[in-house]
Parts: sequence; C-alpha cells; structure tokens
Amino acid sequence: MKMVQAIIRPEKLNPIKTALEEKGFIAMSITEMMGRGEQKGITLQYRGSKMTVDTLPKVKLELVVNDAEVDSVIACVRNAGRTGKVGDGKIFVLPVEMMCKVRTDEVWK
Repeated sequence: MKMVQAIIRPEKLNPIKTALEEKGFIAMSITEMMGRGEQKGITLQYRGSKMTVDTLPKVKLELVVNDAEVDSVIACVRNAGRTGKVGDGKIFVLPVEMMCKVRTDEVWK
C-alpha cells in the first residue's frame, strides 16, 4: 500500500475530489495548510504600499491506496488540478506498512 499526499491550490479541491470520486477513490483526508514553494510567496498592494506574503493557503489531500492504483490517483490529481502556473502543487508517494480499521479491527498489510 502507498499513501499519496497531494499539496494543491484550495480552488482546485472540488474538481480534484470529483475526479477522484469518479474513479472510485472516495476515502481521503483533507487538511488546510499554509506553505510556499518555488514562487516564494506573492507581492500584494495594500493601502498604497507593497507587502510580500511568503506563505500561501494550500490544501493537503491524503489517500491510502493499493500499489497498482497510485498512477491512477496521480493522473486524477494532475489532470484536475493543473492550471499551468507556478504553485499548482506537489504529489508525494510514501510506503504504508499497515492499515487498521478502528471500528471493525480489520488489518491490511
């Protein structure tokens, strides 16, 4: 099993969720966060003066899937989340040794 973590633009959350649900990936964790990447923030004009905001709102999606499904999840996130601009996000894939269901005591290794 693998955990797929995607750091995305907040405005792309709903299109990505819809694309994942259409492919059968329903269960996911969603976390609102702040971050910065290559763009190093943005410069805003506020009351006549410029100010730099070096962290921007982002959303982190986390899904645990079978190894064979990783490419499908990545494709969904890329296709639904891409704007073509800096700040579209990153996708990380991590190994998962075991998953346990609290309610039913089921275990997946």
